[in-house]
Amino acid sequence: MAKPEKLLPAMCISSVPARLTLLALLSATTFYCFYKFHRLRSLRISLNPNPNSKSSSCFRRGKLLFISETGTSKTLARRLLDLLNSNDLAFDLVDAKAYEPEDLPKETQVLIVASTWEDGKAPPSGRFFANWLAESVEDFRVGSLLLSQCKFAVFGVGSRAYGATYNVVARDLSKRMRGLGAAEMLPVWEGDVDGGDLEEAFDAWSAKMVKVLNDDVVENGGALSNGVGAESDAESDYETDEEYSVESEIVDLEDIAGKGPSRRSPVVVQTNGTSNGKKDMVTPVIRASLEKQGYKIIGSHSGVKVCRWTKSQLRGRGGCYKHSFYGIESHRCMEATPSLACANKCVFCWRHHTNPVGKSWQWKMDDPLEIVNSAIDQHTKMIKQMKGVPGSHFGRGDLERPEWAIQSGLLWTSVSEAWWYLGSWLSPTLLKYGLSISSCAGVTLERLTEGLSPRHCALSLVGEPIMYPEINTLVDELHRRRISTFLVTNAQFPEKIKMLKPITQLYVSVDAATKDSLKAIDRPLFGDFWERFLDSLKALRDKQQRTVYRLTLVKGWNTEDVDAYFNLFSIGKPDFIEIKGVTYCGSSATSKLTMENVPWHSEVKAFSEALALKSQGEYEVACEHVHSCCVLLAKTEKFKINGQWFTWIEYEKFHDLVASGKAFDSKDYMAATPSWAVYGAEEGGFDPDQSRYKKERHHNRPNRATARPVFTLFLIKKCVFPSSTCSKFYKRELLYPSSIAFSAQLKSGYNKLPIGTGVRAAWVPLKESVNSRIALDK
Repeated sequence: MAKPEKLLPAMCISSVPARLTLLALLSATTFYCFYKFHRLRSLRISLNPNPNSKSSSCFRRGKLLFISETGTSKTLARRLLDLLNSNDLAFDLVDAKAYEPEDLPKETQVLIVASTWEDGKAPPSGRFFANWLAESVEDFRVGSLLLSQCKFAVFGVGSRAYGATYNVVARDLSKRMRGLGAAEMLPVWEGDVDGGDLEEAFDAWSAKMVKVLNDDVVENGGALSNGVGAESDAESDYETDEEYSVESEIVDLEDIAGKGPSRRSPVVVQTNGTSNGKKDMVTPVIRASLEKQGYKIIGSHSGVKVCRWTKSQLRGRGGCYKHSFYGIESHRCMEATPSLACANKCVFCWRHHTNPVGKSWQWKMDDPLEIVNSAIDQHTKMIKQMKGVPGSHFGRGDLERPEWAIQSGLLWTSVSEAWWYLGSWLSPTLLKYGLSISSCAGVTLERLTEGLSPRHCALSLVGEPIMYPEINTLVDELHRRRISTFLVTNAQFPEKIKMLKPITQLYVSVDAATKDSLKAIDRPLFGDFWERFLDSLKALRDKQQRTVYRLTLVKGWNTEDVDAYFNLFSIGKPDFIEIKGVTYCGSSATSKLTMENVPWHSEVKAFSEALALKSQGEYEVACEHVHSCCVLLAKTEKFKINGQWFTWIEYEKFHDLVASGKAFDSKDYMAATPSWAVYGAEEGGFDPDQSRYKKERHHNRPNRATARPVFTLFLIKKCVFPSSTCSKFYKRELLYPSSIAFSAQLKSGYNKLPIGTGVRAAWVPLKESVNSRIALDK
């Protein structure tokens, strides 16, 4: 018989309540397991909504970092993000300045698009990130396995023109990531912004990157695991660059969005636009950018553009400072360059670094004769476009000019002829009633004809003209056509300066007086830029023709270096020293200059006077051009004779001297400076034969009650617009600028103007002011 204590459990389990309790317990456990399973599944789906994505093996999304100064790397990174998203690859786009480097050990996939900035350093936005990696690699407490769970790839954005430090930031990042145990999915790819195909290179790298991520395979000459495997070619290349040459002291790998990036990568790509193994200097993207700015590209490396001062003097609004200082005719000046490439990237560059850069000629070369012919052809085409452009208010003396337009017998075939006709006919009548006439006829036939025959060439448009190997042949051709030359060099090619044939006037840009400030302002490509700069000044000293130091004052950068500038005088011993305030050319990512950096003319004058005082009479302030904020210092021994300045040039004599083949110097072709151009003159360097035009500003509108009445008259030819339609035509005239407009300033009441003698007037209030429009029928 069984013992009672052994029968008790069997009896309890077999009882109905016990069975129900056990069933309830098992059911609750099963329900809880199903609940937890569904909850975890929902959580996983929320973290990775695409279960088919190759990155779903980890819960942490990949990071796409960009290190950018001017926006190119950021733009490229955005393009890559779109490509990744379209391939169901989960990545977050992060600016390196907003990323915490301490989170790197938690990452599984990191892509980096990095630019190199000044001195081979990362841009300010990525400097902390780069420094953290550099310090971690050197810190023995961190160890070499910190990033052992991370896979990465780097694309570098830079400029090959800077030599050994080309894309050094990207290579540094790659080496240091590998030094901390990360696995490199692809070797470093390097893009060259000045080569012209950066976007093509980046697209190729992006496509390969997507393939690697989709296959989840590290591709670097073989499969790698946690950073262990064959070394990439990129690493071995980097090691050879660790010992920097002298040139590696300076680097500025430009990061210009839209400039037309170029490429340096392990993948070979066919290069377009090559000839005999050499490529065109101007890539399609650079061409488009320059043409958008108004440049006419000549061949593969030259350009021409109409200067605003050329347009100004064509319209009778005054010439540039060269007109005041040296007597050029601004409306007959052609601004051109045989080399759009430059060896500097100055902070005040007007072109915002959209032109190519280089340290030597490495491109296809065009014939100098073709360059001159094309430059003149393009220049004259642009001048012809000025025909009929309205101008400024001329002086009363213009009405007294020879009436050749009337005597020609032509029936108002141009704006100019109609103006001379009307002025001669109407002026005496209007003057009786207190009206003074000032012309809006603008570009006259006389000035237009002169402008179509250029007599001066400013080889200073953009770039470094003496880089062009055939610069002497080009200059000879210009002189043969009796076109004077004003050549500007950036003082980085002393040997080229020595080889130059006589130039009408040779300039050297002296943008700073010390090594550090020159490096900061000009941002040169050459590592030995300072030695080249000084050698260029010495080469200038040996030139017998007119030589000029060209100083650009940037407030807050170089306006305090009077003593240092003076020390440079004895090196080059220039004939003249031009001192000009920097021109503000708008904000850009490549320049941090603002209007605060533009000095006032009074500050330029004070700086110039201080330099002249330092020279102890060797130089004196000779001329000024207030409008350009520019002052000229000249050597008193050469150019001041019996108290009279002789800074102007006798151009015809210069051409005769060049044609003779005999030796000559700057004294042989100087001319007297007019009184209005001399420093301190009331005119401030403005030619009184021109009409000063001041742009209308609306900051402080004048009181209507005290405003001077002004009338605009429209001339209508009787044969085209009969008298019956005259009163209606003036309303349509705003849409048809083919007729003649000129303004008449009323001095004593407009109601005195007679109506009759062939003049039909219709008065229409304009903007509730005393301005009116008159329709004339003659």
